[in-house]
Amino acid sequence: MLVAACITGARAESGPVYGPRLAGFSYPWPVREFGFTSQRQVLRMAYLDVRPKQANGQVAVLLHGKNFCAATWESTIRVLAARGYRVIAPDQIGFCKSDTPENYQFSFEQLALNTRDLLDSLGIGKAVMIGHSTGGMLAARYALMFPERVTRLVLVDPLGLEDWRAKGVPYRSVDQWFAGERGRTAETIRAYETKYYYAGTWKPAYERWVQMLAGQYRGTGSEALAWNSARLYDMIYTQPVIYEFSSLRVPTVLIIGDKDMTAVGADGASPEVRARLGHYPVLAKAAVAAIPGAKLIEFPTLGHAPQIQDPSAFHSALLESLR
Repeated sequence: MLVAACITGARAESGPVYGPRLAGFSYPWPVREFGFTSQRQVLRMAYLDVRPKQANGQVAVLLHGKNFCAATWESTIRVLAARGYRVIAPDQIGFCKSDTPENYQFSFEQLALNTRDLLDSLGIGKAVMIGHSTGGMLAARYALMFPERVTRLVLVDPLGLEDWRAKGVPYRSVDQWFAGERGRTAETIRAYETKYYYAGTWKPAYERWVQMLAGQYRGTGSEALAWNSARLYDMIYTQPVIYEFSSLRVPTVLIIGDKDMTAVGADGASPEVRARLGHYPVLAKAAVAAIPGAKLIEFPTLGHAPQIQDPSAFHSALLESLR
């Protein structure tokens, strides 16, 4: 009954309604498509390919987080393109303007392979890999699989700096994740993002990204979106990358908002377990110690999305790390 009530409330909620593949939500640049075959099905992967006016010969690949899309990188794309980078920003399969297949085995290895194949189709061999949140886990996995293709690795508040299962977070089945994801509304999304992404603060500029997600859940593709989201949470929970940090062999920079507290599944853990989770300043220092030659940049007052919360400070630090 509770789930049904949530669904009814989400459909009755006012706001934009976006269809499957985020139809109706505009990206700041033309959206291109990469068609490929994976797991016995033909899929379409949406991406942005933004070329600079004066190229510096380098490519930057931006990997979005779970509740984000390629468009969320808008300000970062503009900054990098202005500095001469060709910028590729894909929507991973299961997200945003890419296909959301009902039957797909999600793994970070599979998403890394998809990303490599996209870059191959564009004739791109080496690139700077910049990953945020879940995209940070993907960027790390990509660098582990294809170190020869990564000129620099930048991890922005990546998930996976701790193993939640090993710390006592109970397992949650895909069906359980699905039940929770079906009831998402702008109100619940806004509350979550305020607490974790923006360290308890709010600005009107953030609302666009709330409505981007909420609009999908109001649309006809909401069930498919929730099902994809459930399987993605299972991927994030069950496929930690932390144990392989010492194997990274590319120049790595970790950018962290110290107010970040994100921990997947923490809401289902006991108070004692929750108290041990999401201490990003501590986790970041441990990660940098494990990654050979890694450097750490911290923002003491920012949360999980520093590139949105304080673009000026974030981009200054990012450009410095890329010098």
